[in-house]
Order: sequence, then structure tokens, then C-alpha cells
Amino acid sequence: MIFERLCIIGPGLIGGSIARMARERGGIARHVVTFAASEASRARVRELGFVDEVADSLAEAVRGADGVILCIPVGAYGAVMAQIAPHLAEGCILTDAGSTKGSVVRDLSPLLPRGVHLVPAHPMAGTEHSGPDSGFATLFEGRYCIITPLEGVPPEAVAKVRALWEAAGSLVETMDVATHDKVVAMVSHLPHLIAFTICGTADDLAEETREAVLKFAASGFRDFTRIAASDVAMWRDVFLNNREALLEMLARFTEDAHALGRAVRYGETEFIEDRISRGRSIRRGLIERKQA
Repeated sequence: MIFERLCIIGPGLIGGSIARMARERGGIARHVVTFAASEASRARVRELGFVDEVADSLAEAVRGADGVILCIPVGAYGAVMAQIAPHLAEGCILTDAGSTKGSVVRDLSPLLPRGVHLVPAHPMAGTEHSGPDSGFATLFEGRYCIITPLEGVPPEAVAKVRALWEAAGSLVETMDVATHDKVVAMVSHLPHLIAFTICGTADDLAEETREAVLKFAASGFRDFTRIAASDVAMWRDVFLNNREALLEMLARFTEDAHALGRAVRYGETEFIEDRISRGRSIRRGLIERKQA
């Protein structure tokens, strides 16, 4: 077993998928316990039965656990850590699934008890759905998981987190915190920001035009609406906790969008064709890497 008692805080899409995967595949955790802030969510997890135990408090959930995974909006990490820190066992490995890492280190490290090892991680997988019903055991298969090991953390703690994600079918990479946040700002956070903005623009159109947009939406717009259907609290926290990297990428994107707009305005055919060709090349690269 990788873990004897694995605690998953937040049994939604990611946490619920980890729990289902652990139950189906074996060898990952002898006992899986979870906690959800909502009483209704805890009741639903009990009905679905994808964990061994649903705790009614954070202290009860983490007590005696040798592995704890935070699967909650990153903005809640500090408050949750303040509650669980006194109850974490010595030798426990604390990890997470948040898509920002600088804020994770900032919010968790000062509260980390002596003998508890923090190994931040980010599975690059998800859907637009949320809640206890949304998870499934194969969510992470063939998808990247980035681990951002911190200085001074025992190699065996990092190895256990790696083993967890490899058992889930993930392609595991390691990266420093700052590089991670800049990379995901480009490949994940900026696309979500653009999707939310495009859907907001469509919603602000005059009523008759808005109805036509919804009625005749082609696949391009539908792709944006799928992304824009993502969890509100999670993405609010992502934007606010990766502010600098996201704004840097947004500035670069804005410059490039203006450049393409000028090319369209002035009929610069070669520039337009170059941008389209580069987009096609990126898409082919994703397909070749089985990430599309």
C-alpha cells in the first residue's frame, strides 16, 4: 500500500475521482476517508459509497492519516490548514490538486507542523462538472500531473506522491513552483479567462442577437461554453492566486490579438496565414502527444 489511511478533503470532481480510482485499482490506500464542508455533500458521498468513511469534521478526517490531499479551491487552503494542522500526524504527507502552486506554498508552509511533509501536485485533468457525482476513476489516465517538490522534503515523500499519480495512470513530471505557475497560466488559466469573457460578451448582446448566438452557435463557440461552465469558486481562486503569471500571459495574448486584428484590418494575408498555420501546428502537436 502507498498509504494506510488516505484523507481526501473535498470529494468533488478531482477528490471523488481519486477516491474512486483508489478503490477500483487497489494497492493505493487501505482506508480512504473524506470530508466535505457541506452536510448535503457528505450525505451524497455516503449514498454513492466511493470511500470507506465520511468524516463530520476536518479534525476527524485527518486524524491518523499518513496521506492528506487537498482537493478544494486554492483560496480555502489557508483556513483549512489552520484547522487541520494541530491534528496532522508526524510523518504525514500533505499534498494537493490545486492548479496554482506559489499560493499553495505561501498559504501552507507557515502552518506546516514539524515532521509533516508538503509535496504540492497538480493533475492536469478535469471536466466542467463538479460535486460528488462528477468523479470517475479514469479521469487522470494519460494526463499529466506536475509535482513541485520543495527543498528539504524527504525523497521518499515525493516518491509516494509520484506513485499515487502513476497508479492513477498519469504522466508525472516535476517542475519548480514559479515555472509551473507560468506554464499553467498559459495553457489553462488564460484559456478559461478568455472563455468566460467571450461568453460574457455574448450574454451582453442585445436580446434578439443573443438568442441568435445561442441558436446558431457553431463548434468553436460551443467549445468556449464548455470551458466557461467550470466551477465558479475554483476559478475565482485560481485567477486571484496566480495573478502575476496570468496577467503576464494576458498582456502577451492581448498584444498578439491586436497584431492579428491589424492584419485583418489591413489585409496582411501572409501574417494571417502564418498565425493560422501556427495554430494548426500546435493542435497537431497535442494530438501526437495524445493530449487532445
